[in-house]
Amino acid sequence: MAAHLSYGRVNLNILREAARKDLREFLDKCAGSKAIVWDEYLTGPFGLIAQYSLLKEHEVEKMFTLKGGLYCVDLYHTAKGLMTLQALYGTIPQIFGKGECARHVANMMLRMKREFAGCQTQVLPVFDTLLLLDRNVDLLTPLATQLTYEGLIDEIYGINNGYVKLPPEKFAQKKQGEGEKDLPTEPKKLQLNSAEELYAEIRDKNFNAVGAALSKKAKIISAAFEERHNAKTVGEIKQFVSQLPHMQAARTSLANHTSIAELIKDITTSEAFFDNLTVEQEFMTGVDTDKVNTYIEDCIAQKDPLIKILRLVCMQSVCNNGLKQKVLDYYKREILQTYGYEHILTLNNLEKTGLLKLQTSTRNNYPTIRKTLKLWMEDANEQNPNDISYVYSGYAPLSVRLTQLLARPGWRSIEEVLKMLPGPHFEERQQLPAGLHKKRQQGENRTTLVFFLGGVTYAEIAALRFLSQMEDGGTEYVIATTKLINGTTWIKSLMDRLEEPPF
Repeated sequence: MAAHLSYGRVNLNILREAARKDLREFLDKCAGSKAIVWDEYLTGPFGLIAQYSLLKEHEVEKMFTLKGGLYCVDLYHTAKGLMTLQALYGTIPQIFGKGECARHVANMMLRMKREFAGCQTQVLPVFDTLLLLDRNVDLLTPLATQLTYEGLIDEIYGINNGYVKLPPEKFAQKKQGEGEKDLPTEPKKLQLNSAEELYAEIRDKNFNAVGAALSKKAKIISAAFEERHNAKTVGEIKQFVSQLPHMQAARTSLANHTSIAELIKDITTSEAFFDNLTVEQEFMTGVDTDKVNTYIEDCIAQKDPLIKILRLVCMQSVCNNGLKQKVLDYYKREILQTYGYEHILTLNNLEKTGLLKLQTSTRNNYPTIRKTLKLWMEDANEQNPNDISYVYSGYAPLSVRLTQLLARPGWRSIEEVLKMLPGPHFEERQQLPAGLHKKRQQGENRTTLVFFLGGVTYAEIAALRFLSQMEDGGTEYVIATTKLINGTTWIKSLMDRLEEPPF
C-alpha cells in the first residue's frame, strides 16, 4: 500500500515500519480484547501508518474518539522525533538552523545525544545535513495564495492526512443505458499521494501548466486503448488484456484530476481570486504597503470572510515591517465593528505571533531582503520553470531560498541578511561513530533533511522537490515538519472563532 515511500533516495518505509512495530508492541502489552480511546485529531495520522485491519489483528474490538481535543507537537517531541530518525537512518553530521525554536530543538537534540552517548546505532548516515527552520523566520510565505496544483487543492478544499473531500456533482456517474447522471449527495473523498502516477506528475506544477499536462495524458491513454485494434494474435490480445487494469486505473485517475482541475479553474478565473492575488503581489513587491489598502477596505465593507481580510492585513504588516499606528488602529477598528468585538482576542493572538505588529522603526528591511535573496522574479516561467518562484507565479518562498543558498554558496554569503531575519542562525557538528564516515561517489548528490518547525505549505514542498530535481543542484531534499499548513488553517489556529475559507 505504501510502496511509493520506498522509491526515493531515502526509504521512508523504514520509518513507517518502525512506527507500526512500536504500535504492535504497545497493543500486545495488553492481553485479550481491548478498546482504544484517543484524541479525534490522531485518527487521521494513525491511518497513515496502520489500517483498522492491523488493529483488529491485535484484538482491538472498539475505538472511541475524544471530540474537540487539540494535539500539540512541542519543540521536546520534535527533538525526540529527530533522535528516532537518526536511530533509523544514522547520525546527521552537520546541523544548520535559523530561529529561536530551531536553536532550542538543536540544543535538546545535542543534550539527548550526550545522555545516550553509549547507545549510538551503527548505521551508515543517509543524511549529510539537517536544516532546522523556524516558521517565525518566514511569516510571509504561508500567507500568500499557493499556485501549484496541490497547493490550490489545499487552499480551496483542504488536504487532511493525504485525503481531500470534493463537491460530489463533478463526479456523478452515468447510469447504464441512461443519459441522466446519478447525482451523489456525499462529498467525493480522494486519496492524494505519489503512488498515483498522474498525481505524482502534476502535483507540484503551477496550476497554469496543469491543463496541458492533462491533455497530453489523455492522448497517451486514448492511444493505448486504440492499440486493441492492432492486437491480432492470441499473444497480442493476451498482452493487451494484461495491461487493461493499469490502463483503466489511469483513465479513472485522469477523469478525477480533470474534474478537480475544472473545479479549481472556476475559482482561479473569478474576478475575486484575481483581485485578491493582485493585492498579494503588490504587497510582495513593495507597492503601497505603508497606507490603508482600498481593496482591503472594500472587502471589509462587503463583509468578505474574515480570514481573507486577516491574511491580507498580516501580509501587508510583514512586508512593511509592521504598520503605522494610524493604519493599524484603522484596520483593528473596522474589523471589530464589522465582524464583532470578540475578535479582539484574534487580533491579540496575531500580534503575539508577530503576524500583525506596530511599526516601531522607520527602517523596513523587507525590500533589502527581497532584493538580496531575489524573492521576486519578474516573468516567472510557469510552464517550464527554471526557478522556485514558479510556485507562487513570481514569489520565491523565503524559507526555500534560504535552503537553496545554504547548499550553494553557503550562508556566509548572506550573513547580513540573516541578521535581519528573526532569531539566531547557527551551525553544529555531530561526531560520527568510528568507521561510519560516508565515502561519496563521484557525482553523487548530498542529502539534506529540512525540518520546518511550526508548519510548511505544499508550495514550499513543491519548491524543494524542484530543487532536488535540478541537474546542477547537487542536493536532494527530504522534508519533515510539525504540521502541514496554509494561510487559512494557520490564521484559523490563532482565531477565537472559526470562519469560512477565503475563496
